[in-house]
Amino acid sequence: MADLWEDLQSVANAAPVSFTSAPGERGTIKAASNFNVNEDVAALRKAMEGIGTTEKTLIDILTHRSSSQKQAISRVYEETTKRILVNDLKGDTSGDFEKVLVALARPPALNDAEWLITAMKGAGTDTNVLIEILASRTNKQIKELSAAFSDITKKTLTQNLKSEVSGHFGKAIIMLAEGARDESTNVNVDKAREDAKALYQAGEKRLGTDESKFIEILCKRSIPHLRQTILEYKNISGKTLQKSIEKEMSGKLEDLLVAIVKCVMSTPAYFAEKLHKSMKGVGTDETTLTRVMVSRGEVDMLDIRAEFKKLYKHSLYKEIGSDTSGNYGDCLKMICGAED
Repeated sequence: MADLWEDLQSVANAAPVSFTSAPGERGTIKAASNFNVNEDVAALRKAMEGIGTTEKTLIDILTHRSSSQKQAISRVYEETTKRILVNDLKGDTSGDFEKVLVALARPPALNDAEWLITAMKGAGTDTNVLIEILASRTNKQIKELSAAFSDITKKTLTQNLKSEVSGHFGKAIIMLAEGARDESTNVNVDKAREDAKALYQAGEKRLGTDESKFIEILCKRSIPHLRQTILEYKNISGKTLQKSIEKEMSGKLEDLLVAIVKCVMSTPAYFAEKLHKSMKGVGTDETTLTRVMVSRGEVDMLDIRAEFKKLYKHSLYKEIGSDTSGNYGDCLKMICGAED
């Protein structure tokens, strides 16, 4: 696995980076071309009416419509039945199958907001979820999830985070949550080299580490600029930036900065690794599996599948098939789309 992140050539050759692809381009979940909202609403209603549920219909519709089509379905469903689709799905299904259907039916920004709210509920904070979402989303996605977050909690995301996270990790997470990453696509090689030098001097080159420098550069600079910076860093230091971060940092800050570096190099590879970890060993981490499959289904699942095959020598589809079962497994396989 380390080889993937060691192999910086893939960065130089600009591996697919989801930050730049438009929604729907590299996803497996696409808009239905012959979309008829009333037919879908009638089919969903029928699938959940009476005794028993026709799960196949639910899976089929929710994995073969784009997000905006599903929002239209939800609206018309409510107008015609005076009921809320997500609530009916909850009432008619259960367990992981229910969770994946509900997530498929909700808008992506609302999902991200709900996952963040759950991560911050109760005692302790699930920092892995904060890291995954905030390190991998674009400014636009962060703005949208923040708006959804405020709608639900009546507090801003950054206000909420301030009471949950602290120290350098807190500073970095809050910076990401502001959605203010530079979005220019021009890369100035000299500036990238300067940043690489600054990172080298803030870490490898000195006793102790200047975390603020790492946070400022990794949380603020544009993705294309950071890709160049990662290449320059290797030239200056002889080590990859990821290796240096792992050596210089620890705990949650290390996890966050490594996640940013991985997403800069290849968001699909970052998620392929997450999916693999969620199914590795005894037991499956269904929560992570569901979250990643749903959140990336419309974005870059095709690229994630390709990276997964490269890394683990077998298909994501096969792994899902051997790790999950029943309606839940069928639904995930449908999101995955096909055997590679």
